[in-house]
Amino acid sequence: MRITQTVSIDEALLEERHARASGPGGQHVNKAETAVQLRFNLAASDLDPSVKTRLARLAGSRLTKDGWIVLLADRDRSRERNRQNVRERLRAMVERALTAPKPRKTSRPSLASVQRQKDAKARKSAIKATRRRPRSED
Repeated sequence: MRITQTVSIDEALLEERHARASGPGGQHVNKAETAVQLRFNLAASDLDPSVKTRLARLAGSRLTKDGWIVLLADRDRSRERNRQNVRERLRAMVERALTAPKPRKTSRPSLASVQRQKDAKARKSAIKATRRRPRSED
């Protein structure tokens, strides 16, 4: 399965299972297995380790303990359309994991915001100082 020009997933790492789908279809839905469950073996794939980490984070609860990403498609009445849908979702997920997030640039607070914080702190301190018991002058 081709993801980009340089990245592809080996078909041996993909497993398809079919099940009966819920939803529209009348009596047909009770006998036809149109839902498609696609399982991708992330642990055994030859993707870059950083991409695997990002993909695992993107998969979230769809990632099993033994390293399989499980996606289900049962929206359409046709098995072929559900198959295309679930494969496209996997492709989009892997494509999104391929782009590394931009590193955060550290920034400094503006001088005006620092001054506002100091002024607010001085005001709060002055308010609290009025609550103290007056000192006796001996």
